[in-house]
Amino acid sequence: MKIKNLSFLSVILSFLLLWGCEKDFTNIVDVENPSYQVVRVNVKSSFQYPIDTMAVFRLELNSSKDINDVFCDVYSPDKKKINTAPLYLLDNGNPANGDIQKDDNIYSAVFPLDSNQINGNYEVKYFVNDRLNKTKQVAISAYNYNNGKSNIAPVISNSIVDPDTVVVTTTTLILTSVQAYDQNGLNDIEKVYFVVYRPDGTTNGNQNILYDDGNLTEHGDETAGDGIYSLLIQINQSNTKGTYRFEFRAKDRGGKLSNIINHFVLIQ
Repeated sequence: MKIKNLSFLSVILSFLLLWGCEKDFTNIVDVENPSYQVVRVNVKSSFQYPIDTMAVFRLELNSSKDINDVFCDVYSPDKKKINTAPLYLLDNGNPANGDIQKDDNIYSAVFPLDSNQINGNYEVKYFVNDRLNKTKQVAISAYNYNNGKSNIAPVISNSIVDPDTVVVTTTTLILTSVQAYDQNGLNDIEKVYFVVYRPDGTTNGNQNILYDDGNLTEHGDETAGDGIYSLLIQINQSNTKGTYRFEFRAKDRGGKLSNIINHFVLIQ
């Protein structure tokens, strides 16, 4: 059992202009291959909806003779893949998929943006499938996204610390829990946490992260995705006796903080 200790991004000209403004990344995973090399990956560093309604991803290779397919996967700030099928990059000179010139070894794809995609930093992983039908990840890029919605701070309520009075004779588990709500959606919540203040009022400032993952054994959380965040902690005889203050708070992906809930815990 893993328990946390208490001590705590419509025309050819448009694409040409975009290409000039985009950012080249050097985070290439597989630079060299017997038949091809990755030259660069390219994407704008940030997008803001509705000004930006699509992102263009590009991967340049030094040769295409042994390439079957190039594709990518897009991951949201909460590390979830958001494309349901591989997003294929094409070298066909078609502006509809963001490509400027055919057969120049630059593969391009357009990815639609909308207001339902959460704010934050996205990651794009690029893959090449070669003539031997071998697929490997060759590069990674990233971009920041703003979905254009008014960002409203999260709200927390119904904190639980059970037990909140403990006579310590051996190592004891304490369940901590709090409910969080965000008008922009639960996926806009970046983290829910509490900071512990010792009986003398001091703190090391560590944020103890609570989880809404349905992992009852490790975190004490009963149901994933219900907006109730939980964490199991342990105390023992080495903890200073007295009244501790647990300060609960949530933070969203736009950086806004929730209200504070204080819960007091007596260790005897």
